[in-house]
Amino acid sequence: MCITDELVALERAALERWGAGDPDGFLNLSSEGVVYFDPFQPQRVNGIDALRRIYDSLRGKVHIDSFEILDPQVNAAGDMALLTFNLRSRGSEGEMCWHTTEVYRRIEGQWRIVHSHWSLAPAKPGN
Repeated sequence: MCITDELVALERAALERWGAGDPDGFLNLSSEGVVYFDPFQPQRVNGIDALRRIYDSLRGKVHIDSFEILDPQVNAAGDMALLTFNLRSRGSEGEMCWHTTEVYRRIEGQWRIVHSHWSLAPAKPGN
């Protein structure tokens, strides 16, 4: 399996859990020192414990009926890989579109998210 397929499969599995109200897919992928940005947080979130507190407050509240990972691209060097994609989802929050950047590092043989950045994207027909 190529690295793009591998990282997209990890994201897809985590998103499926997220869409069922279970953030543990992303928590299990994240490193201890993960750094996280999203438009609903007033500042950068530092570390797995802080991210867990945020995700626990959302547990069971987010429901996604369907999603599409659009135009995934990976740039990799050694044990680091940068995954970018657009996400379109439909669910409890209506239709949402996102720009997503995940920085993965291979730690003890497994890919872990060390940096995650989600920003809202404008919905475009055919996007």
